[in-house]
Amino acid sequence: MHNKILVIEDDNDLGNLIKDYLEIDGFQVLIANDGLKGVELANDPMIKLIILDIMLPLLDGVEVCKRIRTISKMPILMLSAKSGEMDKILTLGVGADDYMTKPFSPMELVARVKAHIRRYTSFSSDTLSDVKQFGDLIVDSKAYKALLNNKEIPLTSKEFQILDFFTSNPSQVFSKSQVYESVWGYSEYMDENTIAVYVKRLREKLGEYGEKSIKTIWGVGYKWEVIE
Repeated sequence: MHNKILVIEDDNDLGNLIKDYLEIDGFQVLIANDGLKGVELANDPMIKLIILDIMLPLLDGVEVCKRIRTISKMPILMLSAKSGEMDKILTLGVGADDYMTKPFSPMELVARVKAHIRRYTSFSSDTLSDVKQFGDLIVDSKAYKALLNNKEIPLTSKEFQILDFFTSNPSQVFSKSQVYESVWGYSEYMDENTIAVYVKRLREKLGEYGEKSIKTIWGVGYKWEVIE
């Protein structure tokens, strides 16, 4: 069965171009030309990934992303003509998994789509280290959730995957490239700022526990330090 991709893009030419490139690689593609239609189509359980433009009629991409995140943790890759860091931080903050600035290479987009689906699928079916506990923190890979002091932490899919990666490899130091490769599934188009934003947000959501556990190793990357 072909993987189904939802493209939410109001530029018909760009939407059809993305569709053509994805179909060449065997994907089935749905297109929505406005935010409200995109939210409606996102309820299709067969959709494996969403490509979402930020500037949309009826409902902008940021709000669309927020609404989709209430029903699904599937990968969301956002597109924007804006390249500013604040725009990127805002996008990642609402739960997007990745971000590309227009104009972009269609082949790079397809490569990222394939990597996200591969990573998301393998992560969901992984049988190793289902539940890990570090003091008051519990990370449940199968349930795709983390608890701190018996309260669920509201993590996006990528935030959870980073946390699961760190807690599966305690006390080991990883470069940003290694984190990107393990969590995003590729490193050719690595954006170090993206990793920094996610780690910062993960620390914030874990509070004091996160500040103590996720250590920055300057000039190298990060490590998960076990708190007794």
